[in-house]
Amino acid sequence: MIVVTGATGNVGSEVVRLLDAAGERVTAASRRPAPVPEGVRHRVADLDDPPSLTAAFDGADALFLLVAGHEPRAVLEAAVAGGVRRVVLLSSQGAGTRPASYAHPVAFEEAVRGSGLDWTILRPGGFASNTMAWAGTIREHRTAAAPFADVALPVIDPADIAEVAALVLRQDGHAGRTYELTGPEAVTPRERAATIGAALGAEVSFTEQSRQEARAQMVRFMPEQVADGTLDILGTPTTAERRVSPDAERLLGRAPRTFADWTARNTAAFQ
Repeated sequence: MIVVTGATGNVGSEVVRLLDAAGERVTAASRRPAPVPEGVRHRVADLDDPPSLTAAFDGADALFLLVAGHEPRAVLEAAVAGGVRRVVLLSSQGAGTRPASYAHPVAFEEAVRGSGLDWTILRPGGFASNTMAWAGTIREHRTAAAPFADVALPVIDPADIAEVAALVLRQDGHAGRTYELTGPEAVTPRERAATIGAALGAEVSFTEQSRQEARAQMVRFMPEQVADGTLDILGTPTTAERRVSPDAERLLGRAPRTFADWTARNTAAFQ
């Protein structure tokens, strides 16, 4: 049995679908009830409340774990008590490149490494799906705004993250490994807006925000420290953050999906 936390998210829900399609027994865990594929067990559980995970871990041997909640060691202790032997953690590239700003994922990584479980850590860069923040303004006004218009980063399709996670959960040989996951090419915010416009068959006007304007928006839904770290990556990425990692292609046996691929599947959100 494989337990998937964050089972309603854009990565977790796809991990559930892929594991189920591969014939695995799956428990989908999320804070609220959610539809799951037929044959998948669902349990309401909260990573901020480790005892709530007891029923989800019953009979499990593997765990897909999000960086969520504030007690990673308690969560992992509950997993071990339930019989889990292997954990795959969805962390963040920033845990490796900017640990001071990404202290929360760093704490989860440390807890996973010290858990006694076979562990694998996935460190994706920016998600292509973060572009959904433009959906409203593109639908209504055919406009998009972001800081650092011409700084290119290799954003990754969440579907590729999920595919890597499902593969690692099912295969041996990944214990003790940390994989950095990126897309196949670096693209700028301006280029992403143009790609969406091409898919729509209409020009999308792009406005470059100041760092201060972008920060004011970001701190509404993330801690200030994380917002500042994210803006540092977006504006002054290190060589490691600009790099196209070979890990996703090596694991998947194919090139990761491009931003244009992600856009083609999600054009309806911008129409």
